[in-house]
Amino acid sequence: MTIIRVGVDIAKSVFHVHGVDRQGKCCWSGKYSRAKWVDQIRKKVPNEAEIAMEACASAHYWSRVLMRHGYTVKLIAPQFVKPYVKSNKTMQ
Repeated sequence: MTIIRVGVDIAKSVFHVHGVDRQGKCCWSGKYSRAKWVDQIRKKVPNEAEIAMEACASAHYWSRVLMRHGYTVKLIAPQFVKPYVKSNKTMQ
């Protein structure tokens, strides 16, 4: 199972990461601090993978950081992110 796509939910202090394989099956998900999430991506995700996140001010910064490490980053407009949300953010 090779991760081909990763979705990142950027928050103030904790980032949620979700990686899927070619069949769309979840291979990896986690919750990481702001200081550690890029290191976890570099350990678990191959450079050929695509990383997507909602476009916002900090997403531009993080996309540049990830691109320096060789990843392809896609920023998604907020109106197109909403269909991917399965539940209310306050619920686990």
